[in-house]
Amino acid sequence: MRLVAARIQKYRCIRDTGWFDIEPAKTIFVGANEAGKTAILQALQQLRAPEGVAGFDSLRDYPRSEYSDFTVSRVDPESVDVVSARFRLDPLDVAELPPGYEDATYVCGRRLDNSSWHRIEGGPDRPVYTAELDDDLGDLAAYVDARHAAAAQTETEQPGQPEQVEPEQQDVPEQQDVPEQDVPEQAEPEGDAMPSGDLATVTSGWTESVTLTVDMAASLRAWLDQVAPLVDEANPIETERYGRLIAVTELPGVHEQALSTLAALVPVFIMFSNYTRVRPLIHLHHLATRLESNVLDDDQYDYGNVCLMKLLGFSARELSDLGRVAEPAAHDADALRRYRDQLDRRAYQLNAASVRLTNEIRRVWSPNPDRPEADRLRVIADGQYLKVVVEDELGVEIELDQRSEGFQWLVSFFTVFFAESAGKHANAILLLDEPGLSLHGLKQRSFRSTLSRLAARSQTIFTTHSPFLVGPDELDIVRLVEMTDRTSGTKVHTTIKAADPVSVVPLQESLGYDLAQSMFTEQRNLVLERLSDHWYVEATAHLLREAAIVGLHDEIAMHSAGGAGKVVYYATILHASKLKVAALLDSDAAGDNAAKQDRLVRSLGHKNVLRSKDAYTGKATKPVIEDLLRETLLNVAAYDLGWDVRSAAASQPDRSVVEIFADAVPNFSRYELAKAYVRWTRSHKAEDLTVAEQVQWESLVDLINSALV
Repeated sequence: MRLVAARIQKYRCIRDTGWFDIEPAKTIFVGANEAGKTAILQALQQLRAPEGVAGFDSLRDYPRSEYSDFTVSRVDPESVDVVSARFRLDPLDVAELPPGYEDATYVCGRRLDNSSWHRIEGGPDRPVYTAELDDDLGDLAAYVDARHAAAAQTETEQPGQPEQVEPEQQDVPEQQDVPEQDVPEQAEPEGDAMPSGDLATVTSGWTESVTLTVDMAASLRAWLDQVAPLVDEANPIETERYGRLIAVTELPGVHEQALSTLAALVPVFIMFSNYTRVRPLIHLHHLATRLESNVLDDDQYDYGNVCLMKLLGFSARELSDLGRVAEPAAHDADALRRYRDQLDRRAYQLNAASVRLTNEIRRVWSPNPDRPEADRLRVIADGQYLKVVVEDELGVEIELDQRSEGFQWLVSFFTVFFAESAGKHANAILLLDEPGLSLHGLKQRSFRSTLSRLAARSQTIFTTHSPFLVGPDELDIVRLVEMTDRTSGTKVHTTIKAADPVSVVPLQESLGYDLAQSMFTEQRNLVLERLSDHWYVEATAHLLREAAIVGLHDEIAMHSAGGAGKVVYYATILHASKLKVAALLDSDAAGDNAAKQDRLVRSLGHKNVLRSKDAYTGKATKPVIEDLLRETLLNVAAYDLGWDVRSAAASQPDRSVVEIFADAVPNFSRYELAKAYVRWTRSHKAEDLTVAEQVQWESLVDLINSALV
């Protein structure tokens, strides 16, 4: 059975989420803080919560701003539907049902008073008292009435006594008159009441379209059984009518049985929060005493420890008693064997649980194949204490609480999951509130695949703020949760839209991270100041390659940093990833400041910090990349953009061409100029550049290749 849609109403910060879809395997809720993500999970859990989980509390859970509805009796908790859900049936579910429910959908919900309701959609209709049914009953009643009357008349005329033979006439003495006596009136024998009267009693109060309940059907079936002897089997019309009515009386029971079966198949909703922890040191006798007396110091504390006991296959009392058993006398061979078997069984089960947890944790914590033996988990029984330790690759054992919060969270999560897997999780929906919150970003990316593995077995719904838990191919399973104001409350959007842009921040960050990761796919990387620089290098290098002058290496990837100051950041990060990196900077003030940063020089070396002046042969004192195409750009700007600054440029050869454009052209854009140049290159060749420009760009391409190849 799979949850396909849900709706939450009148629960804490939620007024009405509206119906929202749930994915068959994994569904991700993202949204800002206080949007109501956790409240949605808590409400969903009440569809079928595990034992020991408290139900709804009208005092605590009804929206506080509307609580006066109770005091003035405008609202009855019995009428408030808090959580509603639709479930699609799996083939195994359908196999448990009578024929006709193959395409059915099970709909159920829970009210504020913790009462529940359910119905089936898409299956056989629930029978109702229709006009056709009333006509059939009326016709059958008239028929059996007639049969009953005829039988009664026959009984009267022929009471069943043998025919008397009239004796021969004899002289009989004349009888004397006998005084007339009162003879009491005989009542009609029982059973002479017309069947239609009994039917009227059965159907009293039934109105058209009323749903036939199991009790109503049972009463009607009893009447049909009563009149069965009056239905002539030789009359096909009445026997067919009788059979049709019998079938109607069976439908409510079949429908109720189907509902009961589906109610038992609803998955258990298991919610795991960041507060559940497996403790590194457990005193077995104290834990056993708390559990047996049902006095728990801390529910979350004991929940993690109890799950550890389940995983080990022992109760706390059993392990405690084993820790108290004294070794038998040496001469008692049978007792010694039983004692050894007990200890061995405990050791084997502790070891098996340790291995299982270790294997799962390594999938997330140590995905590096170079360190397959790192971080082995061990569960050790020592007298009255149960210890959870981590053994590193050196063989050193460290208590669990001395490891990071992220590692402790993983151990606790897998312990709870595996402990419940044979029971609740075998037919369960996992509700995870901010899973892996304390894990490093890259560990969260590894844990994302773990969530997918879990979801393949148990339908999983989780909330997150982390971009690392939302894959680039998972936008279709994301649900945006937002609350723009308290009046409207929490809303769930199936599509990627939100009134509050904060809600989509995790998705933006996820996309940004994946785009950034694309930077690290090439071994040779050239970092430029701006996008226009990228266009100049790419377009001009293409012209030179076509002219067979020089070619830029095919495997060089170019990245636009968005400013000279960011070139240092980009180049350093790429270099830290053990990639070949060169940076191309203008020879203006911003480029000089970036080139002088020690971090850049230490990372790349002087050879790989390229400057535009390294290839420039003109007179400008602070040349930028545009000055390597000075004459061509002046003509392109004049003819294609209407920016004619050629006279000013000729009179100021020591100034950068960009400075001249900026002074003469209102709202000058370097990007507009670069786009015009790219368009120009599509209809021109390298020979259309000036000789000086060809020489300068041949030199620049050689410098780039030399630095990266």
